[in-house]
Amino acid sequence: MELIDLSSLPNGEGRFTTFLDQICARFELDHAAYAGTNPIAGTIHGYVNYSDDWKSHYVEHGFHRIDPTLHMASRSIAPVDWRRLERDENFQKVFRNAGDFGISDQGLTIPVRGPFGDIGMLSVTRNCPLPEWDKLKEHIIGELQSVAVHVHDTVMRSDVLSQVLRFPPLSTREKEILQWTAAGKSQQDVGDILGISHRTVEVHLRSAREKLYALTTPQAIGRAIALGLIYPL
Repeated sequence: MELIDLSSLPNGEGRFTTFLDQICARFELDHAAYAGTNPIAGTIHGYVNYSDDWKSHYVEHGFHRIDPTLHMASRSIAPVDWRRLERDENFQKVFRNAGDFGISDQGLTIPVRGPFGDIGMLSVTRNCPLPEWDKLKEHIIGELQSVAVHVHDTVMRSDVLSQVLRFPPLSTREKEILQWTAAGKSQQDVGDILGISHRTVEVHLRSAREKLYALTTPQAIGRAIALGLIYPL
């Protein structure tokens, strides 16, 4: 499952990360993050106000693929206190070094389910003694659930997300291979041009077909051209 930081895209809306900052100030929290899942496209998209160092560390280690604060919440209808996850091996993997980046492993994730099968999750953290966290959580949980619905609905209506859903996130290599294939090159030819094996070319073509919901490579090429991802020759 691919992770898409919506704020890093062209025309990414900074107002969402500003809103996360406002949530933290209003509820006396350290950090907040919104994540939405698109099971059809196989992506997780969202906004966070974590440090760039932690975001890079998280992505480089592929933590979004195992992070139980996301995966358990996506299957739940009730808020998930991270305390329930402390014995989870994947939770330990994700948050083992989080403190080095100023990120607490004490938090809460609130799932939101939309009318079209869409799922959003608002996660918040606070580094404080456990009794203080329990008291704060009890005080803010009701209002925070309403905020989570508002954030999810607003992101789902945003132009940035609409663009992501319309234009599948093909990798640079996938677009290169589709472009050369569109030019009439065989898999062996494409492999020679790019310095990779023909089996690797097939792997990328298969991935591109899946992302473009195409049964055949010609269908994938036609759809990629129609979407402006590659160019007709």
